[in-house]
Amino acid sequence: MADVKIDLKNLKAGGFIKERGKDLFTVRLRVPGGRMSVERLSRIARVAQKYGKGFVHLSVRQSIELININFADFDAVVAELGEDQQKVASCGARVRVPTACGGCEYNPNGLVDTQQSALEVDEKLFGTVTGHHKFKVGFAGCPFDCPKSATNDVGLQGAVWPELDAEECISCGLCAKSCTEGALSMGEDGRPVFGAEKCIYCGDCIKVCPTGAWKTVKRGYSVRIGGKWGRRPLVGTLYATFLPEDRVVDFIGSVLAWYVEKAEGAGRVRIGDIILREGSDSLLDHLRKDFPEYVLDRTILPQIIDTQLPLQKQ
Repeated sequence: MADVKIDLKNLKAGGFIKERGKDLFTVRLRVPGGRMSVERLSRIARVAQKYGKGFVHLSVRQSIELININFADFDAVVAELGEDQQKVASCGARVRVPTACGGCEYNPNGLVDTQQSALEVDEKLFGTVTGHHKFKVGFAGCPFDCPKSATNDVGLQGAVWPELDAEECISCGLCAKSCTEGALSMGEDGRPVFGAEKCIYCGDCIKVCPTGAWKTVKRGYSVRIGGKWGRRPLVGTLYATFLPEDRVVDFIGSVLAWYVEKAEGAGRVRIGDIILREGSDSLLDHLRKDFPEYVLDRTILPQIIDTQLPLQKQ
């Protein structure tokens, strides 16, 4: 290896991350949405046993990492993994592998097909160079938000809008009892009273109604922008509601375009920090051009999480 010059920056951009040991790397594999076939999983296990340290690491963002892979074995590892179709993940200033929960396929709380959305974003946007910093996307199927979507640069959360068919309502009160947000109560006439300002679009009232009186009239994603974790965390805030699943890629692409333009010359900076600098109206106006029916009239800035207590005077 003494005669070989290793470009660590380019290797890291391609998912090969330098470890502490000489010539040893972690190989990060793409697992969009956290789903992997058993056949591929078996192949990874064999490669990890043969070339790695005998175990794999499951990253926070649902990727699988092979540990202690020698630089000299890169070609063999990629070939035996069958990862020739860009299945190795990426690092650096580019769009990362999207994360997602199970969505509506088998989870009773799921409202949208997060797995399909994650695959589409991975196929069409993964690896897109931002020129500024990493760009993370996360999908949650419902307001429980297990994937912590609001801590992504763009976080999408499944949402439904309920509407009552009064003729089918039997005044059982189950919807009001199931609404933990207080958006539903029973009126003096024994009928549900809907407080839209408290609704978080979970659809629990629809699921619990024994007669189907509560209907889904809108379904899609609530979209939060500007989140990040790390040394200076931010929680993303709401920019759009009921974005259709088939418009997710275009919407994220529009957010990316704004970020690339506004962060020009700003160095290594995430979109949340750019919003703090530019204000939210600039991004709202940009998104409203192509998505007027989904983008909010106004929103608030990303919320800063203070991670340090002030020092006490001695």
